[in-house]
Amino acid sequence: MAEITPSGHLKLFLGYAAGVGKTYRMLAEAQQMRREGADVVIGYFEPHGRADTMALAAGLETVPRRRIEYRGARFEEMDLTAILRRHPGVCVVDEFAHTNVPGSRHEKRWEDVLELLAAGIDVLTNMNIQHLESLNDQVQGISNIRVRETVPDWVVQRADEVVMVDLTPRALLNRLERGVIYAPEKARRAAENFFRESTLVALRELALRQAAHEVESREAPPAAPASGERILIHVTADPS
Repeated sequence: MAEITPSGHLKLFLGYAAGVGKTYRMLAEAQQMRREGADVVIGYFEPHGRADTMALAAGLETVPRRRIEYRGARFEEMDLTAILRRHPGVCVVDEFAHTNVPGSRHEKRWEDVLELLAAGIDVLTNMNIQHLESLNDQVQGISNIRVRETVPDWVVQRADEVVMVDLTPRALLNRLERGVIYAPEKARRAAENFFRESTLVALRELALRQAAHEVESREAPPAAPASGERILIHVTADPS
């Protein structure tokens, strides 16, 4: 894909797992912007059956999704052409790392977002830390799960703002147990795999470090002195 230089403002809500509140926070921001007079639309929103999150979408104009037939099944994707035609001031786009169904204008949703930005449309979007391309191997080492949908680091670095949406692992597990995040059967599978407390603690640390790095890279003056932080690497003969 040819490089696109964005002119819209990109705000990314970053988390470390499903259920920490990224979409909720993003929609709350969209509602506040609407109250302040901004022309806000929802380009794509995946509620996952969460009533409190769905309630926050009330009153926001939603651009209907595009239906695509693929291998005998019907899918719905964000209608990029319709959003560009509508040309709002701000567009809410859920699930930044999503892979579009074949036949879509772009392979990845983050490519759709870059086109919105190039058209001068501000975008609010979200993703979890495990979808950051450079951390893919590290995340697999932590969770024993290979994340297939990734976002290139250079795309995240183009964000004008990165907001860390945080929740302690214990509080997140409590939400999972109460059925707030997933339906019972899916929640049980999640608890046996990705939602182990040790995994969540490690992913949260990755997300906090990444958010701190993004803040420092945006706020530090060009000639800022080194912070004095160092990294110590201990290498042994053990191949693992």
